[in-house]
Amino acid sequence: MQNIFELNNLIAVLLSYFIGSIPSAIWISKWFFGIDVRDYGSNNAGATNTFRVIGKTAGFTVLFIDILKGWVSVKILTSFLLCSPDSMEFINMQIIVGITAVLGHVFPIYEKFQGGKGVATLMGIILAINFSAAIGCVVIFLLIFIFTNYVSLGAIVAAICFPIITIFIIRVESISLIYFSIFISILVLFTHKPNIYRLLSKNENKMNIKLKKDPAN
Repeated sequence: MQNIFELNNLIAVLLSYFIGSIPSAIWISKWFFGIDVRDYGSNNAGATNTFRVIGKTAGFTVLFIDILKGWVSVKILTSFLLCSPDSMEFINMQIIVGITAVLGHVFPIYEKFQGGKGVATLMGIILAINFSAAIGCVVIFLLIFIFTNYVSLGAIVAAICFPIITIFIIRVESISLIYFSIFISILVLFTHKPNIYRLLSKNENKMNIKLKKDPAN
């Protein structure tokens, strides 16, 4: 039984990495628009750059797929684990599987380990693990974005608020979830270092709601 338990855990982790590695922005831009989204805009393989370079339809599609990657990795894969959903082992495996999916998005095996920043996939994971905190972060992100038009600033502020919401507002008791929230905050700050520098130097690109569809522009 122990061997089966460990095998299921290993399979869940491996599958989460391969699911997280699906480079939706790259594949959609190549298959449907004949370009590599990484060659335009911020050169990032994520939903924001897809919005900016290709347009709203492609951008929302990438956003949905990237969020779904995180949600599926946690909700579906961990449903096959041989432990109680209320146990610490189950929560820990959810976190491990989720983090693995994000690492897959940031370092996708299908695209020479050159992926996006993982924010949308992180949102899918948080929605699956800590729904209340996820909604709080979405509200914060939208408020920052609406008033500033900076997607990166919204993501950074929401990430900083995530452990605050988890620890002080929702008052989560699980030590694993508390550490997870702190880790996520640090990870987002790390992957957004170039954006932070551009924000401080006032060189960061704003997101215009009325996006152009021509990637040459």
